[in-house]
Amino acid sequence: MGIFERYLSVWVAISIVTGVLLGLWQPAIFAQIATFEIAHVNVVIAAFIWVMIFPIMLQIDFSSIQDVGKNPKGLALTVVINWLIKPFTMAALGWLFFRVFFVDLVDPATAQEYIAGMILLGVAPCTAMVFVWSQLTKGDPNYTLVQVSVNDVIMIFAFAPISAFLLGVSDIVVPWETLLLSVLLYVLLPLVAAVFTRKILNNKNEIGLSQLLAKLKPWSMVGLLATVILLFGFQAETIIADPKTIGLIAIPLMIQTYAIFIIAYLAAKKMKLAHNIAGPASLIGTSNFFELAVAVAISLFGLHSGAALATVVGVLVEVPVMLSLVAFVNRTQHWFK
Repeated sequence: MGIFERYLSVWVAISIVTGVLLGLWQPAIFAQIATFEIAHVNVVIAAFIWVMIFPIMLQIDFSSIQDVGKNPKGLALTVVINWLIKPFTMAALGWLFFRVFFVDLVDPATAQEYIAGMILLGVAPCTAMVFVWSQLTKGDPNYTLVQVSVNDVIMIFAFAPISAFLLGVSDIVVPWETLLLSVLLYVLLPLVAAVFTRKILNNKNEIGLSQLLAKLKPWSMVGLLATVILLFGFQAETIIADPKTIGLIAIPLMIQTYAIFIIAYLAAKKMKLAHNIAGPASLIGTSNFFELAVAVAISLFGLHSGAALATVVGVLVEVPVMLSLVAFVNRTQHWFK
């Protein structure tokens, strides 16, 4: 495991602090970056997300999908949790907390944007970081690859309709064109580019692909950390001026994360899955593809919107919570013997 994976929480924490400090020190620079938009898509954010996503997509071998029949139970668990449970529980929790529990603490328009951000997180199951979680729990790397590959294929077709449905149910107007553009830009295009790159390199030799992955992996880290710095820089004034809001958003997000994990992990035990499949299967559904959620929130609602802030809080919450769950998975390995 590389130094990035080993000290992931440290790098993300440093990036968060750096982003907030830079946002307070040089707000004009971040305001200028915010103006670089094409069709409601911030070009700088899009570039960093591509730098982050493409090396990860390149690791995914979609030919592995042909192996789904070898152990269908773990894959079925992943699909059910990610697409039939998680998006709807996230929307329900968002509505419950910001329309009922916190109704006197947040104005209705802002609360609606927070709910929208939570929904986008809930409809974006983990693609990138799951390889880290799988490695930390000694998961089966080949099976994790199958799970991620299937997840990404489903995401191409399911992300936009489910997002639009849940946002509509929450009385949030959805610009379909922007939503579909986001899926095209952040899911379909990097996947297609990665597939063709793999095909070209594999036609030559496997060494070429390995060498390219080794060269691109550090850039993926740069893309992740730069994105975190930018996101927290954009939201720096809000975070400092109203830290209570960060706590309000974090509460339902943490409840959702732990609840989904409990459902998935107990189901995996009931299904008698092997530990090296049960761990990653549960963590895939628990974790979020926050890069996609953030990008779509910015495209739909704007850089300084409540929706964008909610997805940024998702970044803040995810790493420490997921590391606590990784530790739990490792301590309960004997449950699956």
